[in-house]
Amino acid sequence: MLTSLSSDNRRKASERLTAEQEKAIARDIRRAENRARDAIRGLEAAEDILSKRPERAERTRAGAVDRLESAVEAVWKISKDDQELRMRAREAKTAWAAAENLRWKLAMSGRRIAHGEARKLAGPFMDEEDLVQEGYIGLLRAAKRFDPDRGIRFSTYARWWVRAQMTRAIDHTGRPVRLPGCAVEQTRNLRKAIKRFDAAGLPYTISDLAQEVGIDKERAELLLSQGNTISLEQPVDDGPRPRPLERFLSDNDAVQPDGEAIQGQELNRMHQAFKTVLSERQRFVLTRRYGLEDGEFRTLSEVGKEMGLSRERVRQIEREALIRLREQSNIRDPLFRSQTS
Repeated sequence: MLTSLSSDNRRKASERLTAEQEKAIARDIRRAENRARDAIRGLEAAEDILSKRPERAERTRAGAVDRLESAVEAVWKISKDDQELRMRAREAKTAWAAAENLRWKLAMSGRRIAHGEARKLAGPFMDEEDLVQEGYIGLLRAAKRFDPDRGIRFSTYARWWVRAQMTRAIDHTGRPVRLPGCAVEQTRNLRKAIKRFDAAGLPYTISDLAQEVGIDKERAELLLSQGNTISLEQPVDDGPRPRPLERFLSDNDAVQPDGEAIQGQELNRMHQAFKTVLSERQRFVLTRRYGLEDGEFRTLSEVGKEMGLSRERVRQIEREALIRLREQSNIRDPLFRSQTS
């Protein structure tokens, strides 16, 4: 989306809004969604989607919006072969596009929130630029759920979604063992409490930290134990002469025939899937992003500079490629391999 906006439109889309302007845009979004819903009301293809009882996770406003989008797309597809539906499908599509544009405008009015939270959370796991992109996703999620009648500013409401999206991204990309989003936040709060006690020169215990954060002592001990490292030179009590832990570890440099064979097969399958499923641009993005050729990972910004594209467009291409690979769940089947060979 960022690449499709002119500089003037970008400036207008990112302008800060007053509380009344936020409410007005949110109500306009609702009206546009209702126009789209009215345009396809009664059509079998749409009713099958709209009337379907959603799963528990989808019984939210965001779930209803997603179902409406799916219904509009379904009607649009069948209208290509049915001239009688073309006008209603076009009306629904136009109303939906208007809702999307307004939702984007509302989300981008909080861009400063994404930049501010990214500066706070940037670290070794994710850099500030990637976190800003995650923040934009959080803003869009907030715009999809925002209720103008709840008496709360969008900027206040969106901050939580931005921070949740960023912490979730950090958790997924930066930790060898995934933690729930709430655990990541609590761990961060425990670290901050430790810094406050140290800065004040005050002694503290695990119980003090747990009380400061508002959790029980056992949970604080568990969270603080995550990610602790052990030195390879640490002695191990094994017999009368303790030896360092390094002596008990296997030699990672030694050749492992089974491992090399499996790795070779997997790489061959991956290359076959890349050639068959992905476009040249998608292959380039994944190869550069994850260092598949040289082992060097690159940020969205670095890949974008090589391709002459924005970070947001590179992120979209990466997401499209990963979805296409995920949809091809048969890439390990012998039939798929025989077709590609």
